[in-house]
Amino acid sequence: MRRSTLLYGAALSCLIATQAQAQAQPSPSDPLYTGAGAIVRLKTGAEAPAAAAIGGTQPILQFAPLTWNGITLYGTIDAGFGYMSHGQALSDTFPLGRNYLVGKDSGASNWGVNPNALGNSSVGVRGKELLFPGVALVFDAQTGFLPTSGRLSNGLASLVSNAGVPADRQSGNGDSSRAGQIFNSFAFAGFTTAFGTLTYGRQNTFTLDGVTAYDPVVGSTAFSLLGAQSTTAGAGATEDARLDSSLKYLVNIGPIRTGVIYQFDDAPGKAGRDGHGGGGAVQVDVGTTIKQLSLDAIFSQIDDAIGAASLTRAQLRVSPPDSLAATASDNTSVMLLAKYSIGSVLLLTGYENIRSADPEDPIVAGSYIHGYQLAVVNNTAYVRNKLLQVAWAGARYKVTKKLSIYSGYYHEHQNSYAKNRCTNASHSSCSGNLDAVSLVNDYRLYSHFELYAGAMLSRVSNGLSSGFMNRSNVDPTVGGRLTF
Repeated sequence: MRRSTLLYGAALSCLIATQAQAQAQPSPSDPLYTGAGAIVRLKTGAEAPAAAAIGGTQPILQFAPLTWNGITLYGTIDAGFGYMSHGQALSDTFPLGRNYLVGKDSGASNWGVNPNALGNSSVGVRGKELLFPGVALVFDAQTGFLPTSGRLSNGLASLVSNAGVPADRQSGNGDSSRAGQIFNSFAFAGFTTAFGTLTYGRQNTFTLDGVTAYDPVVGSTAFSLLGAQSTTAGAGATEDARLDSSLKYLVNIGPIRTGVIYQFDDAPGKAGRDGHGGGGAVQVDVGTTIKQLSLDAIFSQIDDAIGAASLTRAQLRVSPPDSLAATASDNTSVMLLAKYSIGSVLLLTGYENIRSADPEDPIVAGSYIHGYQLAVVNNTAYVRNKLLQVAWAGARYKVTKKLSIYSGYYHEHQNSYAKNRCTNASHSSCSGNLDAVSLVNDYRLYSHFELYAGAMLSRVSNGLSSGFMNRSNVDPTVGGRLTF
């Protein structure tokens, strides 16, 4: 599988430099970081609590961590109640529960339980064991679930359950890297030394961790475009927000933090020509923190990326049960991130440019991904390269020790990759825009429990609204989030 020469060169240079100039890493006794360099620290899983992201608060109550012999059990439970101006029924498998962002299935208005609004509910176990002086074994495994059903998060199951269902009768659904695996968030182990941290397994991409660290609303699923739609976190395909069978190396070189993540070809769960595995992926992150300013740049190359979808009624008649449709592509992206603190205000901004092209090695219909068969596969969706640009900006304001306010604006622009370069809603390949604006109030009662109230307004136009029943949605929601 051919790789981008630029990315391979950058990865090789990074690895050579780290061997020659590596500096000591943060101790894994601190909450283990798996993000872009050291930009994300796992306080309660893949997403740190919103208030903790801007320094947290002085707790009213303190709880000892659930730790035994260096092994810690941790988790998050998030649930709320809200309104959708154009929504759908609650799903018992879709990781978000509902599509908070406007989509094709955004139908009538409704009130109801809104799970996982501030972030995904999850439970995990992590630990560290000192093997030799300066060398420690580290591991972390986490799974996401729906607090309303108790079932493991499974985006692909939500697509299967909505196959052939008219849009106005669908429940929440969407493609996701969480596909019912025992550890659908991540599961990795490795070593940390003075020369860096090396881990192997199912791991967050740098783009996913970058979104969490630099999103004004901390990757919230109900109040952020970046959290509600993981295309940005997956460098073009939500399936690649997390990479199975991947190696990840992180190191600090003086004031520079850098890292490389590499997914091997034929990784389990990734569709390929032979039905057993496809092309891999590589990402490189380079970042630094200078006083109040933090910067990161992330470069990605992902081969045989899959965008899964429900089968239409016609496709369902001639396809095996519990199968899916898919669009395959080779994706490259550049993500640029920045944040700056001024007293109690943290300003954040980011930009990603994603290019999707037809795959060099087409995916064969009948291939499997995470145990689901791809009955219909489109390998020629991009007559012209699809260019998706995503930009965002916002702020987190710590009003008091217990109250924080988050606000963000998000803009997504898609070029016309159709033959006729259309600029209307006649086809999803026409150029189009998606805009979202959000505001959230977060009140931390004590160190492990917070209350929140927020809303996101999202709106689509032209090609990005093709086939939609409604072109906007607003989702005011109140809820609570418990972490342990």
